[in-house]
Amino acid sequence: MLILPTLLLAVASLPPAHADESVVLSPHNLSAAGRGTVRALNEGEVCIFCHTPHNADPQAPLWNRYNPTTHYRIYTSSTTDARIDQPGGPSKLCLSCHDGSIALGLVLSRSPTDPIAMNQPFMPTGTSNLTNDLSDDHPIGFRFDRQLSNRDSQLRSPDLVDHRIKLGDRGELECTACHDAHNNELGNFLRITQREGALCNTCHRMDGWRNSAHALSSKTVPFTVTNGVAAPFNSMFDNACQTCHLSHNAPHRERLLRARPYDICINCHSGFPARDISGLMNQRSGHRTARFFDLHDPTENPLTMRPHVDCVDCHNPHAVKANPLAQTRLTAAPAALIPPGMQFVPGVTASGNQVDRARYYYEVCFRCHADNPVPVDRRIIRQRDAIGNIRRELLPTVASAHPILFPARGGMDVPSLVPLQRARPVIGCQDCHNNPDARELGGFGPNGPHGSRFDFLLAAQYETADFTIESPQAYALCYRCHDRNSILGDQSFRFHNRHIVTERTPCSVCHAAHGVTGPQARHDHLINFDLTVVGGQRLFVDTGNFTGTCTLTCHGVNHVNFTYAP
Repeated sequence: MLILPTLLLAVASLPPAHADESVVLSPHNLSAAGRGTVRALNEGEVCIFCHTPHNADPQAPLWNRYNPTTHYRIYTSSTTDARIDQPGGPSKLCLSCHDGSIALGLVLSRSPTDPIAMNQPFMPTGTSNLTNDLSDDHPIGFRFDRQLSNRDSQLRSPDLVDHRIKLGDRGELECTACHDAHNNELGNFLRITQREGALCNTCHRMDGWRNSAHALSSKTVPFTVTNGVAAPFNSMFDNACQTCHLSHNAPHRERLLRARPYDICINCHSGFPARDISGLMNQRSGHRTARFFDLHDPTENPLTMRPHVDCVDCHNPHAVKANPLAQTRLTAAPAALIPPGMQFVPGVTASGNQVDRARYYYEVCFRCHADNPVPVDRRIIRQRDAIGNIRRELLPTVASAHPILFPARGGMDVPSLVPLQRARPVIGCQDCHNNPDARELGGFGPNGPHGSRFDFLLAAQYETADFTIESPQAYALCYRCHDRNSILGDQSFRFHNRHIVTERTPCSVCHAAHGVTGPQARHDHLINFDLTVVGGQRLFVDTGNFTGTCTLTCHGVNHVNFTYAP
């Protein structure tokens, strides 16, 4: 039988320890000779604080402390599939000190009235005192078995987990799975180093992590992310999971984050060490992540979720990749496919189905701008109004649409298209909704629709106010694809110049930006009148190439079967 004298003899016979390989040199040495900040005033024995050779409770591991009777607040999360219960026996052994409820010197081998005198009677407040609130700590008290790994695809099968992780006989995961109370060689009594996320990745298998920009980054984790505390390692590559997560005492409990997701992202993406996104967040229009914080949930249903936006709605921090092409200016026009920075994010397909991994850029946009559309400030109310459901406006069955879901049709009908656009069968949402200074648009700023100095998060100016004076700037967005000389030269519509220049009618009065449902003959060429400007019957009829009729009232002028032709 293993008894304490044997243990002590074994300790004494060990070669000189380096680091904290033995209890003697670790913070778990609570004797008067201990090196930690918590120690006995006079007690010289090392093992007595946890073990006794006689009258132990429980018998193994010859336990010498009272078990806590505390009812703990346990970890909960919408994304966990584990059935988490109160801590089990092995964890309670640890918590007999680390929940701070039982005096450190109170051991079974002594009378309760004569505990070991300590310089600090109870576990002092700090990272080692977990309290009775374990909701901000990595969950314990559950079975990590095949059933769990089958339910959660981002967990490894327990059969494949490193043998150094000590699960219970039936797969119970307790404190002792990650911690070895007798060996502090790796710090925090861990069984596996946290460098490069080795400990976490033993059980967790996050999609896309190994080749992600965060996993490979050699940049330093800024103090703003770690709340002023130095990160354990120098680079994000080495800190890995610890860059954003804490195993214990996590300020943002769910998913054990150092802060709410937006704050973590922006604390790095404020110019140091990563590209500055924060400067875009307070522009005239944008995805206002700061206004709707903490509403995102990875399990949310796009059909029922509340309006919100957060960085993690469009980016998966575990899978985000650097885009070499995006590091230089004007390398290529924005693509319709998901860019590397949006890998492994969910989406909604053109048919309205939810998918775990979006393939096309618009599928990410459709999570918020389709069947449960978020309100959009100053949205134009139109003749055929889809109430913000962009997906419906872009379907192949619509009368006309910008070529986002399906290739452009009737190219010769649009003589104004510039050569670059004529060669592109489809475009992406970010062609129009983007940072005006995005690198992919020829600027020097971050790509993507984070913020814009123009309305509707647009990449260029797009005036929609009636009586706007025409200029290259006023309709810069349209003129990116549609040649201004062609438009004002009336190549496609005989009265373009008169409407836009003379009558100062914005493009948006007659043309919808995305698409329009209904009969093609009445809504070809994205004709869908702005109700605040156009009245009367609002009837347009396409009668052939560059010909048609209008019956409507605009600017006080009645158009009755007004016919135009080349």
